[in-house]
Amino acid sequence: MAKALAFLRSQGKTILIEALVNFILPYAIYSYAEAPFGEVRALIASSVPPILWSLVEFARHRRVDAVSILVLAGIVLSLLAMVGGGGVKFLQLREKLVTGVIGLVFLGSALIGRPLIYELARASMLRRSKDEADQFAALQVHAGFRRTMMVMTLVWGLGLIIDVAIGVVLVMTISVREYLIVNPILGYGTMGALGLWSFWYGRRQKRRGEARRAAEAAAAAP
Repeated sequence: MAKALAFLRSQGKTILIEALVNFILPYAIYSYAEAPFGEVRALIASSVPPILWSLVEFARHRRVDAVSILVLAGIVLSLLAMVGGGGVKFLQLREKLVTGVIGLVFLGSALIGRPLIYELARASMLRRSKDEADQFAALQVHAGFRRTMMVMTLVWGLGLIIDVAIGVVLVMTISVREYLIVNPILGYGTMGALGLWSFWYGRRQKRRGEARRAAEAAAAAP
């Protein structure tokens, strides 16, 4: 309970802003603009707050690393999704292109032997401490560590692709207003589930690796 309250105190403002930008404002803008401007223009207008928020966050934390490049790619793809003609469902499907492309990038990085999870984790550590990032990079000599990074990257790629598949079904079966509510929940739910799984899997693999190295050291001792 104490940890939950501490988390809310430290992250409560950010959670409220995220809810305002990604849930409340898009729904309110679409509801207000649908009648005078039509579904397509209203949907484009509703996507402006999340994109502006992404640009602000990128500007605040700008740094040329794997994380910032991935964020910037998402912003560019979001802007491209707003360009071009087509009906409202086609526009919604183009917006899911962002998640789909990022999912494919995860899978592609695993296929070429450069798992993106490793690059993202190391970039995050570099923001905090170069020594921590160097210690993390040194673990690449262990086959178990490399396998863990590969598995996590594949799971993230597949998870994002599944998110896209569910999103496509939602686009075809529910109204735009319902989609504006359900889609962010789906996106945050997917990211939350992948994040929790990564935390659990990473901790488990770390314990196994430490136990294996301890056993090898004990066996090698005279």
